[in-house]
Amino acid sequence: MTEINNVKKTNIKNSKILFTIISIFLGLAVGALVLIFSGYNPIEAYSALLNGIFKSPRNIGWALVYSTPIMLTGLGVCFAFKTGLFNMGAEGQFIVGTIVGYLVGYLLPLPPILHPIVAILIAIIVGAAYGALAGFIKAKFGIHEVISTIMLNWVAFYFQNFLAQTFKQENSFASYEILESSKITLFKDSYKEFGPFFSKFFKAPIHLGLILAIIAVIIAWYILNKTVLGYQLKAVGLNREASEYGGIDSSKKIIQSMAISGAICALAGVTHILGYTYSISVLSAMDNYGFDGLAVSLLASNNPIGVIFSGLFFGSLKYAGSNLQRVLGVPTELINIIIGTIILFTSIPLAFRIIRAKSQRKKQYKKSLLEAKENEKNSVDAKAISKNLSDFSDNFDKGEKLIKDENKESEQNK
Repeated sequence: MTEINNVKKTNIKNSKILFTIISIFLGLAVGALVLIFSGYNPIEAYSALLNGIFKSPRNIGWALVYSTPIMLTGLGVCFAFKTGLFNMGAEGQFIVGTIVGYLVGYLLPLPPILHPIVAILIAIIVGAAYGALAGFIKAKFGIHEVISTIMLNWVAFYFQNFLAQTFKQENSFASYEILESSKITLFKDSYKEFGPFFSKFFKAPIHLGLILAIIAVIIAWYILNKTVLGYQLKAVGLNREASEYGGIDSSKKIIQSMAISGAICALAGVTHILGYTYSISVLSAMDNYGFDGLAVSLLASNNPIGVIFSGLFFGSLKYAGSNLQRVLGVPTELINIIIGTIILFTSIPLAFRIIRAKSQRKKQYKKSLLEAKENEKNSVDAKAISKNLSDFSDNFDKGEKLIKDENKESEQNK
C-alpha cells in the first residue's frame, strides 16, 4: 500500500512538472503571436532575450540580482499557500523590510559585520509582526486575509514614501544611501582580482540575499515537511474545524503562519536594500516584488524547492526584457504578457480540479437524493407488506375461529 501511495505521489509530481513546462512553452507561443501581430520577428526577439541573459557573465549576475527578491517573496507566498492562507500582502511585507533595512542601515552606526546582521534580524521581526497582524485580524474577527493584507500593502507603501520624503536628497527622488558598514554586496571592490569569468560576474551587485534565499527555502521546506509545527499549520489549512477537534489551536496557527510568511517577505526587502539599491525612493506605484512573488509561487505549484527555479526564470525574463527593448525596440510589457499567459495556463489544472470537485459534489448530492427516495420507497413497501401480512393474519384467525365454531355447532347438533 505504501509503495502504491509513493508511486501515486511521484506521478502527481511528474505531471505537475510536465504541465508547468507545457505552460511555459504555451506562454512563449502566445508571446510569439503577439510579436508577429506587432510586426516583430519572434525568432529575433527570443534570441535577443536569451542574449540578454547569457551573453556575458555580467548578464548572468544581473539576472540573479533580479531573481533574488522575487525568489524570497515567492517563498513567503508559497508558505502561506501551503497552510491554506492567501497572502496578498507580500508586497507590503517586502516594503516593511526595505524600510527597516534603510532606517537601521542609515541611522544606526555599527561595526561592518554586526551592522547587516542587526538590520536583517530586526527586519525579519518587524516583517513577522506585520504578517501576524493580518493573521490576528483573520483569527480574531474572521476578516479574510486577502482584504487585510491588501490594505496593509498601502499602509506600508505610503509610509515608505513619507520616509523617502523625510530623508530625500536635494534635487532627487531618492534618499541618502545607507552606511557602508551595513552593505552586503559581495566582492564590491575586489571583483577585479578574480579570473575572467568571475571578474565580470561580480560586476553585477550579487549580494548575500541570494545565499539567504536558498537557506530560507531549505528551512521552509523542512518546517513544512519534517516538523510538528508544519503538520499543524497544514492541518489547519486543510480543515480548521477538524484540526480544532484534534486539539490544535487554529487561531494561533493562522497567526504563526502569516508571521513566518511576513518574515520571509521582509527578508527579501532588507537584503534588496542592503545589497542592491542602498536607498529608498518616492514611488508613484508599487515595485510589484510581492505580486511577482505570487506568480513565482503559482508557477512552482507552491513547492518551496520549485520556488528557486521559477524565481530564476521570472527574474531572468524581467532583466532580459530591457535588452529586448534596447535591441529591437520591443516594449517590455511583452514580458508581462508572457508571464501572465504562463500563469494563466498554469492555473488551468486548478480550475479543472475546482470544476471536477463541484461536479463530484453534485453527483454525490443526486446519488444521496436517489438513495433517500429509494429508502423511502422501500420503507413504504415494507409497511404495505407488513399491513397485508397483518390483515392476512387477522383474516386467517377469523377464518380459523369460524371453522372451530362451525365444528362445535355441528357436534352439538349430533
